[in-house]
Amino acid sequence: MSFDWLAWSNPVATWWSFLLLVSTANIGLWLLLHRHSRRFADERNTFHVELMVLLCAAYVFGCAFRSVLPRADVQRIVLFDTWLSSVMIGRSVATVAEVCFAIQWAIVLRQLGRFTNSDTARNISAMIVPLIVIAECCSWYSVITTSYLGNAVENSIWAVTFLLIAVALLRLLIEFRGVVQFGMAAAVAGIGGYLAFLVTIDVPMYFDRWHADLAGGKELLGMFAGLHDVSTRWAVTHDIAQWHQEIAWMSLYFSAAVWSSLALCGFVLLKHHWPRYRVNWAAPSRADTRVPVRVRPDERF
Repeated sequence: MSFDWLAWSNPVATWWSFLLLVSTANIGLWLLLHRHSRRFADERNTFHVELMVLLCAAYVFGCAFRSVLPRADVQRIVLFDTWLSSVMIGRSVATVAEVCFAIQWAIVLRQLGRFTNSDTARNISAMIVPLIVIAECCSWYSVITTSYLGNAVENSIWAVTFLLIAVALLRLLIEFRGVVQFGMAAAVAGIGGYLAFLVTIDVPMYFDRWHADLAGGKELLGMFAGLHDVSTRWAVTHDIAQWHQEIAWMSLYFSAAVWSSLALCGFVLLKHHWPRYRVNWAAPSRADTRVPVRVRPDERF
């Protein structure tokens, strides 16, 4: 395995170094969350906290694995000539990680919906995982057949899913104040940027590739031939011309998307603080919190 391409003059090497740095920081942040998870848990929500930490781990470590060994699925291009760079392995890791990420969002919106009695948040939370499972099926269709149409549909479904999440967060904004409201507003703003990227860059890119393949008469792979191809074929390249269209979405995916997963985990860890930021919620008065004193019969007047 040659590392001659690892030079600052090679933009691909610089990009890969960035992915490694971000992934290392993300793992460090997850370890901090894991260390403090039991401290923030109580007897009623320990299961939810531990589940969120595990789901976050699947996403953080899954993205770290894909950062160390980047690949472009349909093109079958990789940075390193190793069986771990197999598109079959990489896509399987991505599927598990992305479904876990979707479950995180579903849990948070469901808990917020129950806490605020919001049917909108609860109903949208129930739609998230099924939509992402369909998106993953579309992704596998593209990986197996090498048709970019599946990628275009997949990312369109992600766009619809996060549009619904933004609707739920906007509904919940009026229920909170302070730092929780600010966090939700920041999440909505981040989702807005993500949707803009999908609509203007990502999805059109895949549709353009699909149309180009149609015009060129590209022959798609069948199910069995595609499964064999996705498991055994990969081409090593360090040429920026081959990677330049993948760099933008991968960089955002392995950084900002992972940060959102970590933020969701932290948000649930601090669930016991939610009531103090609820609109029209009043803390118990001192009179309500006084402990009654039991007086012995012989002390009564």
